[in-house]
Amino acid sequence: MEYRNIAIIAHVDHGKTTLVDGLLKQTLELKHGEEIAERAMDSNDIERERGITILAKNTAVEYQGIKINIVDTPGHADFGGEVERVLGMVDGALVLVDAAEGPMPQTRFVLRKALELGLKPIVVVNKIDRQDARPTEVVDMTFDLMAELGANEDQLDFPVLYAIAREGKAFKDLDNPQDDFHELFEMVLEHIPAPKVDLDAPFQMVVTNLDYSEYLGRIVLGRVQRGTVHKGDFVQLIHKDGSMTKTRVVQPFTHMGLKRIEVDEVGAGDIVALAGIEEAQIGETVADVNNPEALPIITVDEPTVSMIFQPNTSPFAGKEGKFVTSRQISERLAREIMTNVSLKVEEIRPDEFKVSGRGELHLSILLENMRREGFELQVGAPQVIYREIDGVKHEPVEHVVIDVPEQFASTVIGVLGSRKGQMVHMEPQGSRTRVEFKIPSRALFGFRTQFLSMTQGEGILSHVYDSYQPYAGDLKTRQNGSLVSMEDGVAFAYSIWKLQDRGTFFIDAGQDVYVGMIVGENAREQDMNVNVCRNKKLTNVRSSGADEALTLVPPRRLSLEDALEYIAEDELVELTPTSIRLRKKVLNPSMRK
Repeated sequence: MEYRNIAIIAHVDHGKTTLVDGLLKQTLELKHGEEIAERAMDSNDIERERGITILAKNTAVEYQGIKINIVDTPGHADFGGEVERVLGMVDGALVLVDAAEGPMPQTRFVLRKALELGLKPIVVVNKIDRQDARPTEVVDMTFDLMAELGANEDQLDFPVLYAIAREGKAFKDLDNPQDDFHELFEMVLEHIPAPKVDLDAPFQMVVTNLDYSEYLGRIVLGRVQRGTVHKGDFVQLIHKDGSMTKTRVVQPFTHMGLKRIEVDEVGAGDIVALAGIEEAQIGETVADVNNPEALPIITVDEPTVSMIFQPNTSPFAGKEGKFVTSRQISERLAREIMTNVSLKVEEIRPDEFKVSGRGELHLSILLENMRREGFELQVGAPQVIYREIDGVKHEPVEHVVIDVPEQFASTVIGVLGSRKGQMVHMEPQGSRTRVEFKIPSRALFGFRTQFLSMTQGEGILSHVYDSYQPYAGDLKTRQNGSLVSMEDGVAFAYSIWKLQDRGTFFIDAGQDVYVGMIVGENAREQDMNVNVCRNKKLTNVRSSGADEALTLVPPRRLSLEDALEYIAEDELVELTPTSIRLRKKVLNPSMRK
């Protein structure tokens, strides 16, 4: 069979997963009662809730007898480890760009990786039905971006398609719209090279992903570089240190649509899954038993942000979670490293783990998954990872693109300037302004919430790791102190009402609190100890204000990301399956002075 292997790359929310839905709907013959769900490739709960792709996943369709393997990649740079390892499986890429927004910073990140690997791009300008669409300008912007990223002449001579992925349409000519994706399929067959296949050579495949089945155990996924392998064949697993383990392929699988299909043999050029190779890790090679040759190990960019994970030590520890010990946390992190290649875990003490990743989002998704599995733990504030380069301290710098209504542009520019940001580009677009900045990663901690309130929720902010630059100096990102409980007990509406003008509360009346728990944000710079457990004294004397109605301002509900952005160096986030609480590292108020 002939193959084409393509990845779909784009900035978050530009329509990759929706495009895959359309490709599946137009090529699969569905049996009675079968249907393709919306965003079918976003398989886990967090992906569906947030509308983002986190894990790279592959599917396959057949068009005119040729099998097209499609890999849907994440748009967030925080999941760059996913992107880097799967791009090695493909020969070309559909670069999806929003017809109004144009190429965004995270398009730049994935595109740079794809061009470095020599992949052939096809540019798809999506959402051309938007009122503010400007498809021809966007194609020019994409060309300029590719030239800037060092694309070769063959890559710069890219074909262009215009699409409305939600309606299942893509076409070459804006004046001659089509009702389906057949022109896209034709273009893939014409422009994406078929993999070079040698079926008679010794078998060789690099592991790019891992899966697990209750019935079959560990399943390894990857693209077969050469040769074939049959069900029951013995193979050599070549580890990263060069040692080998002889093992047996229990069951090979290939992909079609959203299903894995059991087959007797798989061959070069196809993206396949093999069951039975128990000890495999990502980046290792599965090779012929008689002629084992290792393929290059997958390299992934280094992490830029770290956090300290610990078992929960608050007075409420163990009440809500199922897994609470340091041993259980350690085992869970060890499992995560197997599949999450851009994550690093270092044990500082038996009950303290330094977990490093690509960004806040990368680490917060891991924490959210652990919470849902029943873990209870506490984590410190995110820290950037500094590097010493030629004797000079360097820090990670982000490329930030903000798109705001023009009346807010000067305020946002002022705030980013005060956080050591340097403006590199500014462009008015109708009633909105697009501004690009280079800014230290640590300056963005806690900025998103402030940005949304500054722009009244109308601003769009996206950023991507750019490079390591010399340290920019001390920076103060948080302006307000915390309101900290000085009593154990239940919060009363009366005391919250009395304290409302001192700041914003994170808790409701009736909620249990403990000494050292952060119950709100102070309106001033310093922390303030408050007693939210004091009720009104009852007397038999009527006072003039006896029957005043207590009107409480609704508390500010912090999501996991908000909580991680909010906390200072001396504070922690306490996570359980049902609660997110903030606390001081040192609970006793007299010890904190």
